[in-house]
Amino acid sequence: MAKKPKSDPNYKVIAENRRARFDYAIEDDLECGIILSGSEVKSLRENTSNIAESYAAVEEGELWLVNSYIAPYDRAMFGHEERRRRKLLVSKKELSRLWNETQRKGMTIVPLVLYFNHKGIAKLKIGIAKGKKNHDKRETEAKRDWGRQKQRLLKNG
Repeated sequence: MAKKPKSDPNYKVIAENRRARFDYAIEDDLECGIILSGSEVKSLRENTSNIAESYAAVEEGELWLVNSYIAPYDRAMFGHEERRRRKLLVSKKELSRLWNETQRKGMTIVPLVLYFNHKGIAKLKIGIAKGKKNHDKRETEAKRDWGRQKQRLLKNG
């Protein structure tokens, strides 16, 4: 999860896929750039986006973000499509590793957090994940509940 540094005015989380850590076992994460048009950046500055239903895929030697939603910017002269495919920027070495993980090992590339970094540039943190089965999800939920109960007991006791 991307944490906000206290002294950084430019750092800002735009959208977070909170369900990803519940549905998937995240094995590794990676920060990558994203190619956006001007109206998309303006819209993101207003916090109007959603990456919950999106995923990333390696196609024809490039990494793409598919089905992410960025709301249209009303005051833009040239608008943008809300759910268009957006190209993600990673090095060739990382791209080949991602392709290897998804094609050979059956992993999935899941977007975790969309944010502006300390320089004010839009970045996307993606995770290389394996889907959880139902019993794994129940196990995760039980651990989370037990952690909450422990905190309550320590606080009250």
